[in-house]
Amino acid sequence: MSQIFFDNWETLFRTLIIGVLAYVSLVILLRISGRRTLSKMNAFDMVVTVALGSTLATILLNRDVALAEGVLAFALLIGMQYLVTWSSVRVPWVRKIVTGEPALLVYDGNLLSSALKRARVTEDEIHSAVRSSGSQTLEHIKAVVLETDGSFSVVKQENSQATTSLQGIVVPGKGKLDGSDLH
Repeated sequence: MSQIFFDNWETLFRTLIIGVLAYVSLVILLRISGRRTLSKMNAFDMVVTVALGSTLATILLNRDVALAEGVLAFALLIGMQYLVTWSSVRVPWVRKIVTGEPALLVYDGNLLSSALKRARVTEDEIHSAVRSSGSQTLEHIKAVVLETDGSFSVVKQENSQATTSLQGIVVPGKGKLDGSDLH
């Protein structure tokens, strides 16, 4: 019964020392790997982040995992993330697999119901994004895009010069926007 609350001082001391060293190692590796590791996340980045947290917890709580093994696991995960992101910048098919494509949910003030269903987004979420952008109705909205990181981008009608950011977005029934149809 006493082991539920306290096993021995050696275990606590190990957790303290390994915890500090593992945390410092993780911070150093994240700093070396660059800002991408800490930026807004797509699904791949989220998996790596969860795996890093799980690895840190394992290092802290599992006596069978040495600090060197844990730091190697950190380096492996961060190295794999670096390799995949490096490849996604240079190889289009890798980028498509890793990041996916943004989804157009509203165009010219109209909700695109089939796109909402495919993206599993409710009308309430769209209205919330529109309100957050400072607009009151969909009539003032050129487009709402579900970005690859899960956030919503709202492009207002009056930002006609800014709508070139919609280039390449697929509009159901119209195809990809090319810039000529954005104003």
